[in-house]
Amino acid sequence: MTTIDFYFNATDRLQVACRLAGKAFAQRKRLLIYAPQGDAAQRIDRLLWTWPATGFLPHCFAHDALAAETPVLIAGDGTAPETGELLLNLDEACPPHFERFERLLEVVGQDEDARRLGRERYRYYRDRGYPIRNHDLAEEKPRGE
Repeated sequence: MTTIDFYFNATDRLQVACRLAGKAFAQRKRLLIYAPQGDAAQRIDRLLWTWPATGFLPHCFAHDALAAETPVLIAGDGTAPETGELLLNLDEACPPHFERFERLLEVVGQDEDARRLGRERYRYYRDRGYPIRNHDLAEEKPRGE
């Protein structure tokens, strides 16, 4: 059964997504970033080219010819591998076929709409018996402290 991690109180959802992608890459796990809203897929693609500032995070779009050998994929539509290790949702709704992945990462922003939609997704998963872990990003200490 898919395990779900909620990262809430994100001041910048895309920065959190980049950080989680970097962590997945360091752990040698494949990650699919689902970002169908507006230009979110293009924005996360641009950010990953410079994340981290002193390194490189290999990524491409899920429909790219190099997708099979690339550790971080971006999907702006329903394009997705059949199964996988990690799925990071940047949509306002539950991603399609999330149950095919070992873990689902949900990033919830701080504004009221984001929190309301995050609560709806949380209830959906909880009511179906998925194990959920919560991570309050507001409680994390800045680096260097």
